[in-house]
Amino acid sequence: MGKSNNITVFILLGLFHNKNIDILCFVLFLVLILLGNLLIMLTVCMGNLFKSPMYFFLNFLSFVDICYSSVTAPKMIADLLAKNKTISYAGCMLQLFGVHFFGCTEIFILTVMAYDRYVAICKPLHYMTIMDRERCNKMLLGTWVGGFLHSIIQVALVVQLPFCGPNEIDHYFCDVHPILKLACTDTYIVGVVVTANSGTIALGSFVILLISYSVILVSLRKQSAEGRRKALSTCGSHIAVVIIFFGPCTFMYMRPDTTFSEDKMVAVFYTIITPMLNPLIYTLRNAEVKNAMKKLWGKKLFWTSGK
Repeated sequence: MGKSNNITVFILLGLFHNKNIDILCFVLFLVLILLGNLLIMLTVCMGNLFKSPMYFFLNFLSFVDICYSSVTAPKMIADLLAKNKTISYAGCMLQLFGVHFFGCTEIFILTVMAYDRYVAICKPLHYMTIMDRERCNKMLLGTWVGGFLHSIIQVALVVQLPFCGPNEIDHYFCDVHPILKLACTDTYIVGVVVTANSGTIALGSFVILLISYSVILVSLRKQSAEGRRKALSTCGSHIAVVIIFFGPCTFMYMRPDTTFSEDKMVAVFYTIITPMLNPLIYTLRNAEVKNAMKKLWGKKLFWTSGK
């Protein structure tokens, strides 16, 4: 199949087709995502929580959330404020890579965090031995490598396709299904591979997470009342993130190469809403993080007022 591109730029049609609403939403989302996740990162790093494996992974989850939302929202805001609302072919491919790289990395980090909670609750006496820093570093490296391999496959499937026109992407960022719709060739095989790749990761990780948390909840019957309360508080926040993130992901990527008008709103949940809610979910349901925040920012305020 000869590759012949007449398309050098794509036009992203946006989310609501209303400039004022788009600008308000994306600026608000981006500010909340940046502030919330930076607050968690500062609290973990400066509040001496980094030694705990759970907060070690939570810190990197916040970092990935910032990167994930930054791949789509700033470009969207810039396009809405500019007359030229286009994205270059190369820029589109980079955005496609970034969305899947950080999105897949987040999936793997959430899976690793579920394993961390399983070990902490089901094997508490061996927790620090199993989840030592060397193993945590290897697991974190694995999440990044896994995300990179997944995104490289997605981009490789798209770049070999010819695009002859039209060039309007009915979405607010470059994603696989909307781009395949514009290719001037049969994309059935590519669509099947994309679904197999993304769908297996999304659904497979979702099933693993459900099994992990089911085992954890069953094992809580052996815990004391206080132990159950603390474990449910921590796991409850993780389960909430899993449902909000994996539900839309599974809907988007566990189906054939088709697009629906609802896709853009569904994508908002895993690209914008989840990164925005993660700081709230993990702080409001976690007493240790809240106490660390109070101590940390209490000291800062006291130091500032005492100057």
